[in-house]
Amino acid sequence: MPVAIAAPHPAAVDAAREVVAAGGNAFDAALAAAGALTVAYPHQCSVGGDMVAMVRPAHSPVRAVVSIGAAARAVDVAALGDHMPQSGPQTVTVPGVVAGWAAVHGLGARLPLDRLLEPAVRLATEGVDLAPGLRTAVERRIDVIRADPGLSAIMLRPRLVQPALAETLTGIGRDWRSFYAGPIVAGVRALGSPLDGEDFAAHAAEVGEPLRTVIGETTWHAAPPPVQGATFLAIVGSSSLVADSLRAQAARDAFLGDPRGGPIPVDRLLLRTPSVVPSAAEAPEPAGDTVAVTAVDDEGNAVTLIQSVFESFGAGLLDPATGVVLHNRGSSFSLDPAHPAHLGPGLRPPHTLCPAIATTEDSVIALGCQGGRAQPWILAQLAPDVLSAPDPGALVTRPRWIIRGDHLILEPGLAEPPGTSDLRVSTVPALHDDAGHVQLSRLRNGLLDAGSDPRADGLAAVLP
Repeated sequence: MPVAIAAPHPAAVDAAREVVAAGGNAFDAALAAAGALTVAYPHQCSVGGDMVAMVRPAHSPVRAVVSIGAAARAVDVAALGDHMPQSGPQTVTVPGVVAGWAAVHGLGARLPLDRLLEPAVRLATEGVDLAPGLRTAVERRIDVIRADPGLSAIMLRPRLVQPALAETLTGIGRDWRSFYAGPIVAGVRALGSPLDGEDFAAHAAEVGEPLRTVIGETTWHAAPPPVQGATFLAIVGSSSLVADSLRAQAARDAFLGDPRGGPIPVDRLLLRTPSVVPSAAEAPEPAGDTVAVTAVDDEGNAVTLIQSVFESFGAGLLDPATGVVLHNRGSSFSLDPAHPAHLGPGLRPPHTLCPAIATTEDSVIALGCQGGRAQPWILAQLAPDVLSAPDPGALVTRPRWIIRGDHLILEPGLAEPPGTSDLRVSTVPALHDDAGHVQLSRLRNGLLDAGSDPRADGLAAVLP
């Protein structure tokens, strides 16, 4: 079965090629690629992180898979003071990636999970050279890496050899549930986290209805809260994209949180209900936080899968017993008890992950990117052309803009868009990492193609 795939590292596409040759479809390809990325791109993703995916089984409705881990039941909010730390054990929530893989697998994969993880296990055992993006992340976060024995033992070498991670991935392949009852529980507690076995055992991925919006003949699908999918849907198709992005950003910062902690006003996030948005402190902008994998096959199965450790190398902690880098998604919690994103026992933090799928009567497009809080407007800049662009590789290479506070940053060759009068505007000299690593795969009028962003180290291919 032919499969179009795009991912930010060649090892991910190699893993997908192997399982497609063994009879896999788009689901199998995406999962094999995701597993390989946890080995080759540990600054951006890990089985110790979270996962959100949009999936479309052929001839079936699009589904949202949200596997975001919760804070510990024993979390001591008062002890944290006025601000959440940005790294360290208090920012570790239950990792959702493994349960997310299992949920995606159950929606349409053909091959068993252990077969899909074989390339990742082999990669961890035999080793892989540090990609340019990973080398840059190591240099940027060298003090964090040197401060943690687990990270420094792995990351300060020219080649990643990770036998403990290989063993962990092998165990996940045999029985994914064992991850949530295995050595990782003792590992996170030894590193100072309040998470315990009951917190891990309580985690489950949610599979449900996505949010939707229709632009012309195209229906866009994105994930519901605590994911910022509504922020993307609020601006996709906008004729005043910069201005609407600023409005959507303010609404997200004010209203996005976990529905488990109280009602979330989705209409306000979608900018469908006029409201006064309270001012809020500018949220931190972590770098290098995420990988996106997109895959579509000729039957119409489609997957956009995003997994993340949030900031580069997450919490700055690697559990030596399991080889797992732990994320710092908990740093996004608010310590204001009145805020929708407030920290509390068993609550999930707001999430920047923003996978999307677009469908028409005869086409399906899987679209996702790295880019932290900027993901909605990164994707919205490409969205009008994802169906019509003749070359998806050229589309994802096109210069983009991003917003940082009151600063609009333009990549070279990009004219200043309208709606920037209240912003400082500057142009960077080259394509910029902060403008996102977009991955795009599509089935359009019976033809498969894909594009992978040159801002990352990736590859796009149509696998025969």
